[in-house]
Order: sequence, then structure tokens, then C-alpha cells
Amino acid sequence: MKLVVILGNAAVGKMTVGQELMKLTGLRLFHNHMSIELSIDVFGTYHRGAVGRIRDVIFEEFAASDQYGMIFTYMMDFDMPSEWEYLQHVEDIFKDAEVYYVELVAPQEIRLQRNVTENRLQNKASKRDIEISNQRLIDDDIKHRCVSRDGEVKFKNYIKIDNSQLSPQEAAKLIQERFSL
Repeated sequence: MKLVVILGNAAVGKMTVGQELMKLTGLRLFHNHMSIELSIDVFGTYHRGAVGRIRDVIFEEFAASDQYGMIFTYMMDFDMPSEWEYLQHVEDIFKDAEVYYVELVAPQEIRLQRNVTENRLQNKASKRDIEISNQRLIDDDIKHRCVSRDGEVKFKNYIKIDNSQLSPQEAAKLIQERFSL
């Protein structure tokens, strides 16, 4: 089994690149907002505990299946040790899988443009209030470091892609080729 974890800042294109990678490889996509939006629908707000448990159930059942593999998208704060621990937790669930990490990066101005795309708004109801969503993106850039420093990421199978000028299809193709998916 294979697990591709796509990391990156808000609106960098994790889900969209994941969708394209799924088309190219047959890997299944579990984007971060699938669990977040469910939590918001049920509780009326983001419920951290529920989101974590939903993810774990999906990961555990998927890891025990005969599926080819999964793409998981995640916005990570590289300064928080708990984020690194969470990635290790996910790897532990997928203990028999080959794990690949992809970090997507793009400047804030491009991410603000991407924040209002039809695909994003269709798949992420919590982003549909554009003014609030844009402000959250800006605030998160101040509060969290969601871009790694050079040499910081030590994963065996890792690639960092500046997808500022790449289409989602081009970025997905780079990932597919790099990891022979």
C-alpha cells in the first residue's frame, strides 16, 4: 500500500493536486476538509476531537483494506512538535505502507486567488464566506509556519514543489513521476 501526504499552506492547492494525482494513479483521496466539514455539519463548529477520531477510523479501515493507496492532505505548522507527532501517528497506522510526503508552496497573493476557486468552494463549505476565509488565511500566515525551512524535513520520500506557476495536472505529474506511482 502507498500513502501520499500532501502538506501545504491554506489554499496552496493540496486538494486540487490530490484530485489530479488520484486521476493519474488510482490512489484514493481523503482531503483534510472531508473530516472538517463533517464536524462542522454535525456540531455547528469545528470539533477537534471528532475530526481526529473520524480520520483515525478512515485511516485504520483503509490501511486494513486491499486498496492500492491513499492521498491525504494536511495543513501543517512546522513549528509545532505535535504536528510532527501527528504525522508519525498516521505513519504508525499505515505501518505496512510506503509513505511519500509532498510539500506544496506558493505565495500568499496566489493562495488568495486560489481561495475563491469554484472547486475549492464546492468542496469546502466552510470557505464560502470569502471575506472570513481570506482573513483566516492571512491570520494563519501570521500565526503559523506552514512552509518548511530548507533541510528541515528529513523524510526519506519527500519532495517540495513550488506550484505557483504549475497547473494541478503538472504538479500531480511531477509527484507521480518522482515516486513512480
